Amino acid sequence: MKILYKAEATATGGRTGSVASNDGRVSLTLDTPKELGGGGGAGTNPEQLFASGYAACFLGALKFVAGQRKVAIGEPRVTAQVGIGSRDDGAGFGLAITLRVAFDGIDTATAQSLIEAADVVCPYSALARDGAAVDLALA
Repeated sequence: MKILYKAEATATGGRTGSVASNDGRVSLTLDTPKELGGGGGAGTNPEQLFASGYAACFLGALKFVAGQRKVAIGEPRVTAQVGIGSRDDGAGFGLAITLRVAFDGIDTATAQSLIEAADVVCPYSALARDGAAVDLALA
């Protein structure tokens, strides 16, 4: 794969710590939700960050596909829900993801076609569907 852009972020302290991008654009406090045994502080968590990124990326994919097809879509909204829980195989944790796409003024068939095409284009969808190459390296 030809890399067009690479983001870099470093986490410290785990789920109750912080995360920051190398360019300084992201600097966030992390807190573990009460549902996962944490204090539920004011910080964000990895699932919220993933949901935010997935929603934005899928919306971008929708706009890309609509542009290719020359379909006016107005200002659609994508809501991503990311749940975390124990995997059925007991070997760790897994994610369950739901995307909800809302359009104004688009017929159901066109909307469904755009959603399905965006699911093919969106790299987050490819990650969720097919996995990704992960290079693990000791720093």
